[in-house]
Amino acid sequence: MNLNVLNWLKDVKSRYVHPNKLAKIGVLGMNERNIAYISRYNPRRLYPLVDDKLQTKEIVLEAGVNAPDLIGTITEQHQVDDLLDIIKNTAGFCIKPAHGSGGKGILVVTGSDDFGYHKANGQILKLADLERHVSNILAGLFSLGGRTDVAIIEALIQFDDCFNGYTFEGVPDTRVIVFKGFPVMAMMRLSTADSNGKANLHQGAVGVGLDIGNGSAVRAVQFDRPVLLHPDTGRNLLDLQVPHWDQLLHLSASCYEMSGLGYLGTDIVLDRTKGPMLLELNARPGLSIQVANGEGLLPRLKKVEALTNAKKMSIEQRIAFSKEHFSRRS
Repeated sequence: MNLNVLNWLKDVKSRYVHPNKLAKIGVLGMNERNIAYISRYNPRRLYPLVDDKLQTKEIVLEAGVNAPDLIGTITEQHQVDDLLDIIKNTAGFCIKPAHGSGGKGILVVTGSDDFGYHKANGQILKLADLERHVSNILAGLFSLGGRTDVAIIEALIQFDDCFNGYTFEGVPDTRVIVFKGFPVMAMMRLSTADSNGKANLHQGAVGVGLDIGNGSAVRAVQFDRPVLLHPDTGRNLLDLQVPHWDQLLHLSASCYEMSGLGYLGTDIVLDRTKGPMLLELNARPGLSIQVANGEGLLPRLKKVEALTNAKKMSIEQRIAFSKEHFSRRS
């Protein structure tokens, strides 16, 4: 029997773990993450660069990083009437709030015709529905703290066919934790019917831990419990292999210099023609990536902290270090 399958069977038998055991295997807790890593390595003055997706988009474009094209923005309620002019020559697009979180307020349109605007689940919307959604974004319905917001319209990502069967309706993305420019841990988030087609683990998406050395699956979870098959498609999740892995790692590691943040999460999608594309940055990445990988972050973070020459290392050298020390095969 495949070793990954055996490990999965063992995981099913041990869903509950004593806190002392978690500490022994180096699981990073929220308080330690906030104090020892986020507060220490992320200057607060830089938070707006990632908390505001429009500012993120601006620094990404300035740095020449591969990312979805910006079609337009709507900042005031009186501009909602301009939405049709913004999207009329675009086959597919995504509307999202600049200050949203957890996938809230993201509306993806896969195409349009005489009947209206089509979503991935087959639902057809009218222009009035899109305008109402934009108006709700501006009113702060989806933003942190309910403050007024900005609507961002981006080009639709054409996700790579290699992920067929691994996701339900939505676009899968890869979260990479980058510490001081070193990619230390990664997972892919796969949408499900429970998550309503969104790659959000708290809403029921599947998290697949990835070997930092080659992008292959090492473990999969849904609702923090191990799973072997995708709940909607039946695809074996341990067969997942992310292509263009070296390019993806280079993109994530380069976000350290671009953002100035020492501890961050990079969300990357794979477009079938443009390759890895940066979707978002997160200055307070969650801890569930440890559950998806079945391994704690702390030993990897401390190994990077122990380096005395980290600042002199190039992106390629940092990636090589991560592959050597953090791969499951190392």
